[in-house]
Amino acid sequence: MQQTEPPLQPSLTYLRPEVQALKERLDTFIEREVIPCERLYHDHMHSRHGNERWTMDALPPCLATLQQRAQSLGLWNLFLPPRLLQHISTSSNIPNQWLPKIPLSYREYGILAESMGKSELGAMACNCSAPDTGNMEVLLEFGTPQQQQEYLLPLLQGKIRSTFLMTEPDVASSDPTNLQTSLRKIERNGQMISYELTGKKWWSTGAMDPRCRVGICVAKMETETATSSSLHGKHTIVLVPLPHPNVKLVRPLTVFGYDDAPFGHAQVELCNVPLSAEHLIGGEGSGFQVSQARLGPGRIHHCMRAVGMAQRCYDLMLERSLSRKTFGKQLSEHGSLQRDIADSFSDLQAARLLTLHCAHQMDLYGPKQSRHYISSIKVAVPHLVMQILDRALQSYGGAGVCQDTVIASAWANMRTLRIADGPDEVHRRTVARLEINNTKKKMTARNGDQQGKQEQHNYDFTSRL
Repeated sequence: MQQTEPPLQPSLTYLRPEVQALKERLDTFIEREVIPCERLYHDHMHSRHGNERWTMDALPPCLATLQQRAQSLGLWNLFLPPRLLQHISTSSNIPNQWLPKIPLSYREYGILAESMGKSELGAMACNCSAPDTGNMEVLLEFGTPQQQQEYLLPLLQGKIRSTFLMTEPDVASSDPTNLQTSLRKIERNGQMISYELTGKKWWSTGAMDPRCRVGICVAKMETETATSSSLHGKHTIVLVPLPHPNVKLVRPLTVFGYDDAPFGHAQVELCNVPLSAEHLIGGEGSGFQVSQARLGPGRIHHCMRAVGMAQRCYDLMLERSLSRKTFGKQLSEHGSLQRDIADSFSDLQAARLLTLHCAHQMDLYGPKQSRHYISSIKVAVPHLVMQILDRALQSYGGAGVCQDTVIASAWANMRTLRIADGPDEVHRRTVARLEINNTKKKMTARNGDQQGKQEQHNYDFTSRL
């Protein structure tokens, strides 16, 4: 009797037919419409200086055009995973038109996010850019119907932008227990009156954007009489309406000289901002849980887009090798550049497959149970991509470090990714501790089995006496 072979399992790069068609539309959109708009965007910003770079007039008209096109092509809000769509409350009145027509798994979205990552405008054009994606996920999972209606709906529509207020200038914020921003609960005779938010934040991406209307802030909970004894139990997440007279945008921050206007990153001062219970997300003391739920998917989104930019710069290096000559030969004929091309090919494949494997684990077990995979790619992928960008930059010589190509700005952004959403050192620590704890559990279980076998052997021996 002939044996039938087991069905082939889809690979990490497999896409359902309807998702493959979606990717082809996205690839065409990015190549033919988004990337050509980069020049229009930079030309639009070139003549604007100082505060002019942070006004509604500074928003490039080409971006609104791209966003309308993305909506018409069904490329809008693709980041929303199926597990979160179930959190949409019927009372929040979120129309289906703002939700993805084809819900994507984390792995499928990873493949499409690579396409978006080929341009700095790609994710924004599809309403899939940070920090809005993470903030929308928080509002989906933990927000009340009122919060979803007031902030989630306009974010899904692309009408407003948001910021995430976590990192602080005066402490090492990679350890969240160091955070000093306080949320003071004011009570009178056991009756809660209000909250006051006070502190300093920086690297608040999106806060400089003139469309920014809400911030999600991580603060330590305090009352008039006592503070929580638990380090993580102190943290609470609050919504901060923007602009607000008690919220000061101290200055825009630059990344290796790039200000990313008119979107940008800000240093922010929170001066006794009055809030109510309606501004809390998830309740008092749930900040650590909410933050981790937000940052896990956000970290993998960064890595997904990074692979896309790596692919674009790798392609530029290949084209450069065939268009320039030195010492009587094309660059592609020199062994040193051939080595760079081969190493970059390997690094690109490794970065892509590591990211998709992590996304697959998230699909199977959820973000919380995939923490070691998320932390692992958060270290490995920026390192691999940085090597590719550096080789591409080297192949372009002086042109690689100026504004004539995308390589210089890509290099600056990628170097920042080794710090953003947790530095390499913290993620290495997470991976090591989880792996060590898992090994301890295995050793304990194995030792328990051996002890049980020895006790059974002793019992059997005694029974025969």
